Amino acid sequence: MTRLTSSVRYDSLKNTVAVVTGGASGIGRGIVVALAAQGVRVAFLDRDEAGAAETIAASAPGQVRFLRCDLTDTDSLRASFVQIASDLGPIRILVNNAGNDDQHRTADITPAYFDDRIATNLRHYVFAIQSVAPGMTAAGGGSIVNLGSIAWKMADGSAPLYVTCKAAISGLTRALAREFGPVGVRVNTVLPGWVMTERQRKLWVDAAAEAQIDASQCLPGRLAEDDIAAMVLWLASDQARMCTAQDFIVDGGWV
Repeated sequence: MTRLTSSVRYDSLKNTVAVVTGGASGIGRGIVVALAAQGVRVAFLDRDEAGAAETIAASAPGQVRFLRCDLTDTDSLRASFVQIASDLGPIRILVNNAGNDDQHRTADITPAYFDDRIATNLRHYVFAIQSVAPGMTAAGGGSIVNLGSIAWKMADGSAPLYVTCKAAISGLTRALAREFGPVGVRVNTVLPGWVMTERQRKLWVDAAAEAQIDASQCLPGRLAEDDIAAMVLWLASDQARMCTAQDFIVDGGWV
């Protein structure tokens, strides 16, 4: 992971409270670490206790708290947000990051698998936002950042339900930006390109994938978790105070 965010300071972020879903690995870990480095009190939700310990170890001491939560369990999700607000104070930043891009074919989709993919990649975004909206409204505003993907813009056919959810996230962002804008809550989507997380390198990135990246990106090099975290930091800060209802693409110029 690069540390592009280490030299940038956002004074408006210091001592705020943020929640990140899926912070135990990959892009989520990069976002947690970057927020904590800004003096944000960060709580992150995940099921991976071992990965969570690594995230905490990589973060600024005392700034990060882990809550084990199955995000597909809506009651548990809601209870986690109540606990965070009670323990840390009003949540001013929400980063909906968690998801799973397991590949599948349309012919193999069952009703149960469909419901699981929607729950894993979309449903918890809605209920996380529902959980923080009253507190953000009472506090005078906040920033919600939803993690999407360029996959739906690419017409990626390797995981149709994942791609469907990522397209829906952009629609959700625009609808909720209109709903919550009058009370000062901004809602935006960050669409990463192919980020070289440990999972991606382990499962999908081979010589053919490397060649595809070289041919598709305008910029040379590879995207890292911190490239995405840098955009999230800006959107969470007062520097982006008039930015809402937008898709922010970080993909090296792929789409």
